[in-house]
Amino acid sequence: MIVNVHEAKTHLSRLIDRAAAGEEIVIGRAGKPVARLMPLGTKSPRIFGALAGQLWMSDNFDEVDEELIDLFEGRGDDHSVA
Repeated sequence: MIVNVHEAKTHLSRLIDRAAAGEEIVIGRAGKPVARLMPLGTKSPRIFGALAGQLWMSDNFDEVDEELIDLFEGRGDDHSVA
């Protein structure tokens, strides 16, 4: 259900009550969705370690790459923008 901006402004308190009760309301402009009004706290809590065993990180992940640092700091090869 898309509610147009004028209706949303006119009935904002009512729409907030509906959202607080769990309904998700889409606000549209010219019939196209532009915003969503929804209750807070509806996301599931994050579970620490949920991706364990599904990700890989190289053994040298924490090693400093001097060439990369030089590039960030403008040293080394002349790739700077004037």
